[in-house]
Amino acid sequence: MRRIQDVLSQLYAENYIPKDDMIWLLENLDEESREQIFDYARKTRDKYYGNKVFMRGLIEFSNICSKNCIYCGIRAANKNVDRYRLTKDEILACCKEGYELGYRTFVLQSGEDKWYTTSKVADLISAIKELFPGVAVTLSLGERSYQEYKLWHEAGADRYLLRHETASRSLYEKLHPDGDFDNRRQCLYNLKEIGFQIGAGFMVGLPGQTYYDLVEDLYFLKELNPHMIGIGPFIPASGTPLGKEKSGKVEDVLIMLALTRLMVPKALLPATTAMGTLDPKGREKALMAGANVVMPNLSPIATKRKYQLYDNKICTGDESAHCRVCIEKRINSTGMEVDMGRGDSLIH
Repeated sequence: MRRIQDVLSQLYAENYIPKDDMIWLLENLDEESREQIFDYARKTRDKYYGNKVFMRGLIEFSNICSKNCIYCGIRAANKNVDRYRLTKDEILACCKEGYELGYRTFVLQSGEDKWYTTSKVADLISAIKELFPGVAVTLSLGERSYQEYKLWHEAGADRYLLRHETASRSLYEKLHPDGDFDNRRQCLYNLKEIGFQIGAGFMVGLPGQTYYDLVEDLYFLKELNPHMIGIGPFIPASGTPLGKEKSGKVEDVLIMLALTRLMVPKALLPATTAMGTLDPKGREKALMAGANVVMPNLSPIATKRKYQLYDNKICTGDESAHCRVCIEKRINSTGMEVDMGRGDSLIH
């Protein structure tokens, strides 16, 4: 009879166990083994990154989206959304405020909004790089062509975040009626080939999601070996087909975070805002499960409330400076320290 401790010891030592063992592990977890996973995840993170937590300044510059993912609050069909776009000057003002607060990575995120053409985005990247020396620019703009990604990289963009959402084809197709499972994956491989530091990721607690689906996520990520992996709970959004469903559980997200840390040990793992939305200490718990990135929001207060991917999102009324101080205190409470540098991944 296998012992959970033996399986966990192998995972910790080798950063890998066979898929069947992973499914068996998830089906047989008890409180003691959960704590062991968290302990191993912290030790693995500390081995590569020490007790540092990297801060990224997030700028949500448009909530206009052409897609209809059935879980997302800003899906095209949601008529209740107050839509907005920030101008180039407004985005640069957010960067200026962030730069003065010490941020050296800016994450530019939007819905799939083609009004921001390839050249407009390239011009914005160039301006940020020129005005704010030494910063890293991360884009999260959805699926675009190989050539568009290449031009943005040439303009100076360093990183690109594109959650794969789920590694289960059947679940992906249910959630994304106008999506293409194969293209989504191909975009990640294209971005990596071009030279971006890439971020993938998935949600935990989606309606219909099984242990098998979650294990597929882990092994896809092991194969892809992305620089950053965003994992958060499913939280329903009003005005969507899944608006009445139950949220995912913080405890389940923590286990998937820790297992991801063990499977892809050098990846950067964010403690997401969604975790803080479900649990007042959610982000701190994520840090204690192996995470090492936080992304405070630098968007104008007037638009923070409008970028609602899910209901009850926290911190939408906070000034950027307040957010910066608040999150540092939270990080320090876990015994970790803030690192305001670029915080590049150790994955090459």
